[in-house]
Amino acid sequence: MSSSSPARRLRFGLPKRVFAQVLVMQVAIAAGVAVLATGLFLAPLSDQLDDQAMRRALAIAQTTAAEPRIAEELRSSRPSPDGPVQAAAERIRRASGAEYVVIMNREGVRWSHTDRGRIGHIVSTDPSAALAGRAVMEIDEGTLGRSARGKVPLRAADGAIVGAVSVGIEYDSVRARLIHAIPGLFAYAGGALAVGALAAYLISRRVQRQTRDLAFSDISALLAEREAMLHGIREGVVALDRGGRIRLLNDEAQRLLGVDARAIGQPLDAALGAGRTTDVLAGHVTGTDLLTVRGQRVLVANRMPTDDGGAVATLRDRTELEQLGRELDSTRGLIDALRAQDHEHANRMHTLLGLLELEMYEEAVDFVGEVAGTRRVTAEQITERIEDPLLSALMVGKATVAAERGVAFGISDDTWLPDRLVDPRGLVTIVGNLVDNALDAAAGSGQHARVEVVLRAERRSAVLRVRDSGPGVPADQRETVFVEGWSTKEPPAHGKRGIGLALVRRFAERQGGTAEVNRSPLGGAEFVVVLPEALTVDVPDVPDVPDVTEEAR
Repeated sequence: MSSSSPARRLRFGLPKRVFAQVLVMQVAIAAGVAVLATGLFLAPLSDQLDDQAMRRALAIAQTTAAEPRIAEELRSSRPSPDGPVQAAAERIRRASGAEYVVIMNREGVRWSHTDRGRIGHIVSTDPSAALAGRAVMEIDEGTLGRSARGKVPLRAADGAIVGAVSVGIEYDSVRARLIHAIPGLFAYAGGALAVGALAAYLISRRVQRQTRDLAFSDISALLAEREAMLHGIREGVVALDRGGRIRLLNDEAQRLLGVDARAIGQPLDAALGAGRTTDVLAGHVTGTDLLTVRGQRVLVANRMPTDDGGAVATLRDRTELEQLGRELDSTRGLIDALRAQDHEHANRMHTLLGLLELEMYEEAVDFVGEVAGTRRVTAEQITERIEDPLLSALMVGKATVAAERGVAFGISDDTWLPDRLVDPRGLVTIVGNLVDNALDAAAGSGQHARVEVVLRAERRSAVLRVRDSGPGVPADQRETVFVEGWSTKEPPAHGKRGIGLALVRRFAERQGGTAEVNRSPLGGAEFVVVLPEALTVDVPDVPDVPDVTEEAR
């Protein structure tokens, strides 16, 4: 072991634990306050005791001078140890506890004194102020040592000043009173210090429980790790206090919710506005992995209450996953449709082969023309009325899926939309969601299952109507269907349902439009979406569109 080890062990410093440091600091503060209070009390106490002693001496002197007999005896006698003035002064001294009572004439000659040998001599201190008619209080040094003195004029019956009275209080007695008061004062200070130390201990124990007996360095490290973790993870974290105010937002939460750091300290309603996201974060909607839509983002929220009455909520971005899931659903639908078409194509080829083997050539030609004409009619009818390539391609694909699911799919005669859309991808999202929902609803409605789409331009607005022959939406649920997470379908393998209609309404509202559901003429539901300013230019009324069905025939 090195020689420096003992020295290192003897090094003093503050303890590391928060509990111990708080206790030491509070006890030090309590001791400092006690010492300061004691010093502040002792500093004026000496002056107060001096003042009391001088006032007491002055009062005795005034009482002595008030006896008229003393003034008469002073004028009618000579200074003598056995004279009447000495006797009266000694009587007053013994009765009052004064150190001395000196009576003098106008020349300062003593008529009385504690030391009888000094009677007849001139006083040692200047009596001129008292002989001039003024009362005097002072701490002074005389023949008997330091004393607190009071001097007053001695007047005869006619008011003439014939001498003076000087009374002294022994200064050692004043000092003794001060010294006698110190132990009691220290006792009170010690008691206050003990109470303060006990209170400091109790507070420190509470701090110890709340900080889990950590050191300041540990707390500092935890805070640094917390900041790094909160701002480094790819999940949004929102912390709320017991009043529902935001007390923490990490970077990801600010991005997902579309707010900045100024939202910290505000209530949820003020920072985010009313809506499902606010309800989920505030705990009005309970559950795990709750879906909500904020702007263009699909979020999954989980909320955990904290011991102080607040809560911590985490947010995950499911926008891309939801889009991938919907694309997967569409792909699966197309694969199913292609698989069914493959079987259908094989059956048609077998039919054509049979007609050729039977040498029924005219019937074979009619069969091929009928099959090809039906497919061409559907595509041409859609592209003639919907000029935007994305939307027309979507509708052709949906028509194929509908045919394989046994649902009659068509667009109304009122449909016409030019290729002048501001946001064709957004409209594709709306149409795709609504048509998918309509096909799902109509697929179970029997042999008369039908879906009809009306998509038309009215000046710069786009109006979309999607009708189905399904069970419809009850009147009391026509607003609920647009809430995130609401669905009557079984969840798919890739996640949860209840997002499509919420996105439809959110997209429409961002464009200043509306989305609602009513009763359909086909017997099911009719979803109506109005998008003002959806087109880049004003368009005229619907032009005469040729009946492609008749042409194809």
